[in-house]
This record gives sequence, C-alpha cells and structure tokens, in this order.
Amino acid sequence: MHEFSLARGIIETAIRHAEGRPVTAVGLRVGALRQVVPDTLAFAFELAARDTPCAGARLEQELVLCRLRCPSCELEWTAAEPDFRCSECGSPAAVLSGDELLIEWITVDDGAREG
Repeated sequence: MHEFSLARGIIETAIRHAEGRPVTAVGLRVGALRQVVPDTLAFAFELAARDTPCAGARLEQELVLCRLRCPSCELEWTAAEPDFRCSECGSPAAVLSGDELLIEWITVDDGAREG
C-alpha cells in the first residue's frame, strides 16, 4: 500500500511549509491514474500524523479525472478506463490530466483568537 508513504510525504511537506504552526487541514488534487485509494490515504494520513504538527488535521482530496488528447487529430476526451489510443484515428494519446498528486493548499493555526 503506497498510500502510507504518500501520507508521510504529504505530512513532511505540510510541516515544512507550516513553519512550526499546527496544521489543521491539507488539500490535495489526486489524479485518477495515480491509483490512490482515497479512504486508505485518509486512514494512512491520520495514522502518520499522530504526534506531529499535523495531528488531527483534515485531509481533503479532489479527484482529477483522466483527460487525454490525440496529438494527431487533436481530439480530447475524459477516459473512464485508461485507453491511451485515440478512438478516431488510433494514435497514442497524451495525458492532459489525471496523473497528478499535488498539495493545493495547507491551513495552519496561526494562534490568533477572536474575542
């Protein structure tokens, strides 16, 4: 299960960017081609975050569909199942989206309290 190593990398990145502040949430864009199981990644994140500045942080995941483009005839499509050949001309397709794994945002507790 590569989700545990992904979770550790996400946590390390969040901690580095939080600059010592507690992390309250992390937002990810996860491509469908990454073969990440969202529930498993969320569970791994929760476990790996224990005893770190990310403990108790919320992990929000946005699934990015696989978008392909044919370089020959310029057809673009969303692939439900990865078929990397153009349905129009049979040429190999280029991946436009769906292979990313990006931390889009991190929310930290800056210590400011209303009141």
